[in-house]
Amino acid sequence: MNLITGATGLLGSHIVEKLCQAGQPVRAVVRQGSDWVLPDSCKVEKVPGDITDLQSLRQAMKGVSTVYHAAAQVGDWGPWSRFVAVTIQGTENMIQAAKEAGVQRFLHVSSISSYGHPDGEGLVLDESAPLGVNLHKWSYYSRAKVEAEKLVRAAHERGELAVTVVKPSWLYGPRDRASMPRLIRAIRAGKGKLVGDGKNRLNLTHAANEAEGCILAATSPNAVGQTYNLSNDGVITQEEYFNKIASCIGAKPVTRKVPYKVAYGAAFMMELAGHALKSPKPPLVTRYAVWLMGRRCFFSSEKARRELGWQPTVPYDQGIEASVRWCLDNVLKD
Repeated sequence: MNLITGATGLLGSHIVEKLCQAGQPVRAVVRQGSDWVLPDSCKVEKVPGDITDLQSLRQAMKGVSTVYHAAAQVGDWGPWSRFVAVTIQGTENMIQAAKEAGVQRFLHVSSISSYGHPDGEGLVLDESAPLGVNLHKWSYYSRAKVEAEKLVRAAHERGELAVTVVKPSWLYGPRDRASMPRLIRAIRAGKGKLVGDGKNRLNLTHAANEAEGCILAATSPNAVGQTYNLSNDGVITQEEYFNKIASCIGAKPVTRKVPYKVAYGAAFMMELAGHALKSPKPPLVTRYAVWLMGRRCFFSSEKARRELGWQPTVPYDQGIEASVRWCLDNVLKD
């Protein structure tokens, strides 16, 4: 039995879908009130639970051989206590429940954000890069990911679980209710801007490709104890990505630019104001978003391609068109 947390999210739902297509038994931990996004044809055993509730995980983990832990507190805004409760303590609960249940494989979905916020023209990082570099104040998502990754690694080193860690980057695809709607709105309104010159290479991955990589990592005997950057589907620049979206919606190309340092400084001021006012809503732009779009460094996925045979099956042109179409039909249909 395969257990998936975060099954209603972008990546988790694609892992569920891929496992179902392969005829694998799937059990999903589903929080009360979560929006189930997969069709009924995808046969899934849905069990009520929450990674912050250890007892619910103990029930869900019975008879499970492989865990895909994709749940976390997402986004780059909110109180640190929430990131601690969900990402850090939730991962502690998952480790405990999996250990008690005798789970054979534990696939932990981390993030390249756990490396911190390194940057530099021509800088290419692989899985040997240190964690938590250049983390700025209020970088709660990245800080929590660092701590969660340390927890699963420690469990593996103690011999309690056979762990593999995967590190996605910027995900897109059908069921993306976060970044794609914002990009479409901005580009459609003529307000889209490139951070820097737009020539920087993005770490961008289609969620279906990411799911395939996760399954390879969770099922390969040689992947036990390893970390893989599942962080790009090939070569695409920030300018190319934005303008492929513009082409799909019939909008003008994005040509306006804002210098990276200017955008970063403005985001910092917005964050200062937001925290001073204790705003529950994120500012228009955060430093994390600026780094995500405009960073000049790149995270290599060559290890996953070499050791797992991971070859993304959805190319950028096809994937972006399908993602935009899904977003227009399901999120921005008004």
